[in-house]
Amino acid sequence: QVQLVESGGGLVQPGGSLRLSCAASRIIFVSNEMGWYRQIPGTERELVATITSRGTTNYADAVKGRFTISRGNAKNTVYLQMNSLKPEDTAVYYCAVYFGSTNARYWGQGTQVTVSS
Repeated sequence: QVQLVESGGGLVQPGGSLRLSCAASRIIFVSNEMGWYRQIPGTERELVATITSRGTTNYADAVKGRFTISRGNAKNTVYLQMNSLKPEDTAVYYCAVYFGSTNARYWGQGTQVTVSS
């Protein structure tokens, strides 16, 4: 089991920036993928960005060039730097970690990001 805790959400004006952080409850040694997803009420949760334990990244087309995902040195943290935010980025953002060896995915509790003037 892995617990994930997100932080860094909030209210920001269009064009502004936010940095989300996610910390796992323990150091993860096995191969894994950490990522950020978002969900608007009434819609399905969608991928924002992922990063593997080797550093390979993947981004949704809607955020390419604006968002950057990275991992901390301790490998149990993941960050999402969000720049040039748009109102359509408003959602609850969830951190997740996926282990391919067991096909298991764990989720954080989510953090609200609201982009509005």
